[in-house]
Amino acid sequence: MSTKPNQTAPKFLVLWGDGINCENETARAIELAGGSAKKVHVNELLKNPKSLHEYQAMVFPGGFSFGDHLGSGQILSLKLENVLKSELQEFVKTRPVLGICNGFQTMIRLGLLPDADFNRTCALVKNRQGHFIDQWVTVERDEKSPCIWTKNLPKEFVLPMRHGEGRFVCKEESLLKRLIQNNQAVLKYKEDVNGAQAQIAGVCDPSGLVFALMPHPEAALHDWHLPFEGTAYGLEFFKNAVTYLRTQP
Repeated sequence: MSTKPNQTAPKFLVLWGDGINCENETARAIELAGGSAKKVHVNELLKNPKSLHEYQAMVFPGGFSFGDHLGSGQILSLKLENVLKSELQEFVKTRPVLGICNGFQTMIRLGLLPDADFNRTCALVKNRQGHFIDQWVTVERDEKSPCIWTKNLPKEFVLPMRHGEGRFVCKEESLLKRLIQNNQAVLKYKEDVNGAQAQIAGVCDPSGLVFALMPHPEAALHDWHLPFEGTAYGLEFFKNAVTYLRTQP
């Protein structure tokens, strides 16, 4: 007997505050995809950690949390780890989590990626060029990836990237090989744009629920967002998450 999808709007927590500045665009993307977005300030979440479980998914948006002092995402990750670690450990076992740009940096520093085990095994360091990069890039999707956020996206598509510390590196060569073999290297830049190992632009955990990327899907929701003729696929990331959540019991 088939189960009918739940048509209620899944609830997404969108983190904001203290330099995070892409929360409005991210919340808009979720709403357009059929979800319900609640922007929650970092301080409010830390005051009431258990409130995290009121939501079905969580997004770490882009921006410059705490002005990137001590490194991109460093202070935010320390605050979250000190107060929210146990709640996040439980949350990521069953619920989708997305990180975009600064959100990716935060999640890597937290150890939420690549294995959602709170061990720091990778880093996002300064671009090979040594400066901030702001441009549109073509990314390639691993079609065998378990990532629930990227299902049914084209093999290649374009997204905007804007970061100074986005070069993905692993501490051990063996880890990099494992990520590629396990199809956790979800997105790769078609060209070497910042020196990232294996040109990795986004990774997921083994379950495919936890995913983050350096480019900004929330900034490519409509075709007219593109600076050239083409198709925008940013909204599909959020639609995929909503579809996944609606099929869960």
